[in-house]
Amino acid sequence: MSSSQSTKAAAKAAAPHGSAATVVDVEQAEAALVEHYPRLVRLAYLVLPPGLGRNRRVLSAHALVQRALPRGRATAPAVPDQRRPAGRGTDPGYAYVRCQVLRAALDAGLPLRRAAWPKRAQLPPVLPQVWGLRLFPRSGGADELALDQRLAALSGPARAAFVLRGLERLTDDEVRRVLDAVGVDIEGEEADGVDAALDAFGTGAAEAAADGRTAAVLLESPEFDPCSLQARPTDLMRRRQHLKAAGVAAVAALVCGALLGMPGDGWSPDGAAAPPYAKNPAAEAALDPGKLTKAAPTAWKQSARTDFSVWPARGELVDDEALLRRALAVWARPGKSVRVSATPGTPSGAPPGPAQLLFAGPVDGARVVVLYDGLRVVRYAEPREGTGGAALDFARVDGADAADSGAVVVGRADGNVRYLTAPWVRNASVRDLLKNGDATALRRTADGVTDPFSSPALAQECRSWNALQLRDHDGAARLTTDLGELTPARLTAGRPDAPRDAAPKDWSRTACSLAAARSHGVRVVNSWAYARQALPDGSGSAEWVCTRAETWRGGGGRVLAQFVAPGARAGAVAAKAEGGAVCGVREARVLAGVLWKARAGGWYLLAAGSKDVSSISVSGGERASGNTLAVRSEQGSRPEVTGRLADGTKLRTLR
Repeated sequence: MSSSQSTKAAAKAAAPHGSAATVVDVEQAEAALVEHYPRLVRLAYLVLPPGLGRNRRVLSAHALVQRALPRGRATAPAVPDQRRPAGRGTDPGYAYVRCQVLRAALDAGLPLRRAAWPKRAQLPPVLPQVWGLRLFPRSGGADELALDQRLAALSGPARAAFVLRGLERLTDDEVRRVLDAVGVDIEGEEADGVDAALDAFGTGAAEAAADGRTAAVLLESPEFDPCSLQARPTDLMRRRQHLKAAGVAAVAALVCGALLGMPGDGWSPDGAAAPPYAKNPAAEAALDPGKLTKAAPTAWKQSARTDFSVWPARGELVDDEALLRRALAVWARPGKSVRVSATPGTPSGAPPGPAQLLFAGPVDGARVVVLYDGLRVVRYAEPREGTGGAALDFARVDGADAADSGAVVVGRADGNVRYLTAPWVRNASVRDLLKNGDATALRRTADGVTDPFSSPALAQECRSWNALQLRDHDGAARLTTDLGELTPARLTAGRPDAPRDAAPKDWSRTACSLAAARSHGVRVVNSWAYARQALPDGSGSAEWVCTRAETWRGGGGRVLAQFVAPGARAGAVAAKAEGGAVCGVREARVLAGVLWKARAGGWYLLAAGSKDVSSISVSGGERASGNTLAVRSEQGSRPEVTGRLADGTKLRTLR
């Protein structure tokens, strides 16, 4: 027989029987629990599985000790402390409570089994409970951390043996008796772990830590004291989300209860209308990627219409139903994390029915889907990895023609923009409107996606202004520019009642004024040089230009009157207005004035109107025939300027 086996046999033989066990009543157990509560909680904390985490171990340790009282009289095992003639070691009440705490702490480390009900100790404690705070003992030093890691590597019974040996100062025989009393098989499969733990403690107790403390002393340090705690908040964002979810669930339960309690036919004022969020064929069809419409690749060649409705579906991911389903679902019900933007006057609601697919494919670092429902172009974008941070953009495009539907933005990154061009676009190029250089060819993929180029949409300074020039199969060349929306704004020039496609020189000195039309839902911007005026100091001729930005929604047009002095790189804004019909197709006339300083230093009031203005007068009495006026003035003066048309109609300046 080995020495270890002989030791166990001796311990078993020396174990008390019969009268050695003592009857303990509730009052005696409660007195022992209250007197030795901190030590019992520390014992439970050390024996509980470290995988529970420090916060749960603290709460579970208190719960196990507080549940250790017997319901009536109980029998306590006699486990005398050989070094103490009286006190904690010989108190039957303490011996009973300690066994109960140990048994529950060991049960907490057992794995959950499907075929059996879990024990109470295996479940999170109901009480005590602290809402909104995490509790854990104070942090110790390197020695305490090393001991905690050492305990974590032991099994539950071995950890209990180590703690009883060090914290309770029991001998090896007494440790085995206590473990046998709580149901540990000290002669079976747990024997080796218990022996190893006791041997390890004997070795560790002999070897002092760096600061001279032994393992027994370290077990009593604040690192393992669940009664001396620190408090920190829980995950505040997750707690807020859980509270919101609980509130929504409560409201939903109340609503469902009210609906279930209603009479069969209901008493809703909507009559036979389906309740909100109810399933119906139209709503389901709009969210089914299998019902998305796709135009034939050559539909634009035979169709009487030339707009977004004849764009074919292009891109590498047009058959990715999972991506298309996500795009349609986010369109119908965008979550709080989805960034939604819409041009002014554009509804951002769910699709009325199955939409048309224009594009689905990777663009830069995102997966992009472009859809069209007859009124709006919708762009959905999500990261290539995961779906967090999705974006949904809407732009109104009803009534578009070939000139308005030549391109759609599919990506923006680092101040650059990429376009998806129409199938009838033969080639694309980039022009800087502020420079008179040649166009730079823009490469496109087989699907019609352009290479990225610098966009003026977010530029802080107007040092350049890039425009996209598209040339169709019929040879027509059109200038468009990015104003921060899904569809680029078309640039035209000439009288508002007969505009033409603009040439780069038409915008060479007024392109910077396009910044005033950013993010306004602009469809087209027209530049009209409505007058030319000889300057009174003989320094040359100035040009008066009116630019008008028309929106997709019809109203809210923005108008600028600009004075372009000879040799100036950019025009000076003389007047501006929003709304109204001035400088537009319905009222192709305009009048504006400006204070101008001559090279010699004198100040003049200059005014000019469109060609149908027959005379201009100033509030000081000056009057000039024709559509231009130049009179001496003073710096800071604000005279009123009016004009007369040939039929005598009075025309006020733009404001």
